[in-house]
Amino acid sequence: VSGGTGYLLELACETDFVAKAERFVALGEKIADAIVAAGAKDLATALTAPLDGKSVADAINDEAAILGEKAELRRVAVISDVAVDAYLHRTSKDLPPQVGVLVAFDGNAETAHDVAVHIAAFSPSVLTRDEISEETVATERRIADETARNEGKPEAALAKIVEGRVNGFFKENVLLEQDFAKDNKLSVQKVLDQSGTKVSAFVRFRVGA
Repeated sequence: VSGGTGYLLELACETDFVAKAERFVALGEKIADAIVAAGAKDLATALTAPLDGKSVADAINDEAAILGEKAELRRVAVISDVAVDAYLHRTSKDLPPQVGVLVAFDGNAETAHDVAVHIAAFSPSVLTRDEISEETVATERRIADETARNEGKPEAALAKIVEGRVNGFFKENVLLEQDFAKDNKLSVQKVLDQSGTKVSAFVRFRVGA
């Protein structure tokens, strides 16, 4: 995180042995610094950012030759707001963090961090339901209708059942509508409202996913 901008990258290799090697971890840190210094905004510009007199892409290839296996910068994300919180989660204590989250926000830093931890655990796909395409919603609605009919639900109740299942789909995938990890009686939106915090964007990477 640099000022109100956060950078998240996924640097992948082939084995756990290399993933936890000091040289590979150091490479990741150097790449992150190079991306920030260059102001890279995506994977393409990150790969061309200068690093130790060469491009990031060439630096990765050189290190891969030394490490003895393929290394790849797979993804880069950049988000900005008044502030950005970053959370890195280790799924194994012997390996570098395998889940990374950025939350762009304006408001309470502690709440924003709690939301970042929540995102790491519950992996929402979008911030608001408006980001889900009409086609996807229509598909979910059709599946819900077919499922309810196959279950023998009464015709008069179908509309309500379908709407409930579509709302369940939103609740599973939309960050602001999810039950908050630290208090499932509240939605994420409610927790943000209570602290006067607004989240404008988030990014979640899981290595290999």
